[in-house]
Amino acid sequence: MKTSYNMISIIVFCLFLLTTHAAYASPNHGYAVDLLKGEGNVTGVKLAYQYHPKGAQNFVGDARFYLESSINLWHYRHDQQSQSNLVLAVSPVVQFPAFSLNNTPFYVEAGIGFSLLDERYFADKNLSTHYQFEDRIGLVADFGETNVALRIIHYSNAGFKAPNPGINFLTLSVAQRF
Repeated sequence: MKTSYNMISIIVFCLFLLTTHAAYASPNHGYAVDLLKGEGNVTGVKLAYQYHPKGAQNFVGDARFYLESSINLWHYRHDQQSQSNLVLAVSPVVQFPAFSLNNTPFYVEAGIGFSLLDERYFADKNLSTHYQFEDRIGLVADFGETNVALRIIHYSNAGFKAPNPGINFLTLSVAQRF
């Protein structure tokens, strides 16, 4: 079973690279790199491809919308124990204008997506399912083509299977549109 998840991961990663390469043709695309700090001794990195469809911008007032696909690598270390978890995720995200500070607009963002975890048992937790929801809320500073965001991301199976302890992350993200 682990081999099939590894194959799926490789295929999705290759598709990720192809779509990122194709993104050079349009300013509706971008990428993001997130540093993750999870509960306890969990850290990680998230590499994301973002698609900002022109037709979906300002669909509710000044709200902005984008779709994000990502590859996450979580790492857990405790005493002599070390463990990694590969996570693939897809999330629709909406950003609402919040305020401006020194001519820099700030947005509040929220999203609920879907993720696939390689390991159900991670960081001394039984997450029960490989399939998890990815919920996020954050504050984004918009510097034009570059955004910096501070987010809280929560992964859980929404109670579809017990136990459902979930896992939380605080993230610092830098995104670039091109």
